[in-house]
Amino acid sequence: MDTETLARQLGEALLARGIMMTTAESCTGGGIAAAVTDIAGSSAWFDRGFVTYSNAAKTTMLGVDAAMIERHGAVSREVAEAMVRGACAVSGCGLGVAVTGVAGPGGGSPDKPVGTVWLACYAAVGDRLDCRLLRLDGDRAAVRRQTVTEALQACLTLLEQNPT
Repeated sequence: MDTETLARQLGEALLARGIMMTTAESCTGGGIAAAVTDIAGSSAWFDRGFVTYSNAAKTTMLGVDAAMIERHGAVSREVAEAMVRGACAVSGCGLGVAVTGVAGPGGGSPDKPVGTVWLACYAAVGDRLDCRLLRLDGDRAAVRRQTVTEALQACLTLLEQNPT
């Protein structure tokens, strides 16, 4: 499914539940927020986005513990979860999504090669968290594009599993 269709469906699901959404993005640089704000009327369900590309931004804007980043690395389950919880706490939104990864072409390592992305989606109602590791193929643009699509789909799926 294309990002426009996913963003529309996500917006409809959020509106139906009266929930606002936030994003916390590193490797996508605001691409998820751009996809949702491309939809006319998204201000009724999208509150704000945080582009926290640096570790310092993750700490100061989202409250991610610097020691956690040092211990696990910025591209980790722990940091993705802390990012999404922090974004929801700061914004007061009922749904959040966070991504942190290696889009390339450089920056990869044997443990975290280019295309490694951690995605965390959090629904405050029911305290539901979905965190997953993505291993994506392609160049920088392809990794970022796939991450945006995966993030929108994860949010929609989490909402569908939690009908209230």
